[in-house]
Amino acid sequence: MNMKITNIYMISFSPTGGTRTVVTAIAENLSRGLDLPYKEIPFTSKESRENPVYFSENDLVIIGCPVYAGRLPNKIMPDFKRCLVGGQAVAVPVVVFGNRSYGGALTELRLILQQQGFRTLGAAAVVSRHAFSDLVAAGRPDEEDRREIHEFTDRLMEKLADPEGCPVLTLPDNTEVEPYYVPLQEDGTRANFLKAKPQTDFTKCDHCGICAKACPMGSIDEMMQAAGICIKCQACVRKCPNGAKFFTDEQFLSHVRMLEQNYTRRAENVFLY
Repeated sequence: MNMKITNIYMISFSPTGGTRTVVTAIAENLSRGLDLPYKEIPFTSKESRENPVYFSENDLVIIGCPVYAGRLPNKIMPDFKRCLVGGQAVAVPVVVFGNRSYGGALTELRLILQQQGFRTLGAAAVVSRHAFSDLVAAGRPDEEDRREIHEFTDRLMEKLADPEGCPVLTLPDNTEVEPYYVPLQEDGTRANFLKAKPQTDFTKCDHCGICAKACPMGSIDEMMQAAGICIKCQACVRKCPNGAKFFTDEQFLSHVRMLEQNYTRRAENVFLY
């Protein structure tokens, strides 16, 4: 395996910033270890996912995505397949989950990157605060998470230093991916909030446009309302400076309460190398 790395890139789909924080930590550690600067390639906005990005065998690329219902976001997955062209670049796929489970997301991302011509050096599933609630995985990634991330990147550096003994993490092409998680309400029944969209309190909204810019689907119109596809990422809710964006769908809110009641224990990170 050619391990002559000359470029480091980081890519993250990160509507609320948690995934970008984790991917940045990995990129910074590898940058210091290899004494190479890293470059961030935008991937969160709709515009940034319009054109393919090409890599080569001397590139090291850390690629991150949040977990939605145990998988990659189904509206974003096609963009990973369409936009990232590996060219035998070395990849570190990373999924970031909100304390419940990363499900099949890491397997899914690894398979996509393999199919796109990347060689996987290592992979990770890391906990971050849940996009839906400040109570689920509050404060994460924390100091312990950062220590584990540092140990992970140290192991990756050891692999890079020994190209002869550095196996690629390859999955069989027919590897099955776990199905999507079915969200539940407080009473254990299925929560169906596919059509839920954020509402706007126009007594607080000053039409600044921050929510429209933050929406990764480009779905917020000139009236600051979600007119298009909503993937429930919470970017508009989290980034509105006036607290004018919120959800009212009762099944969605019941699901959030279920998460707060059942998933406050400390979930563990997973690192593969």
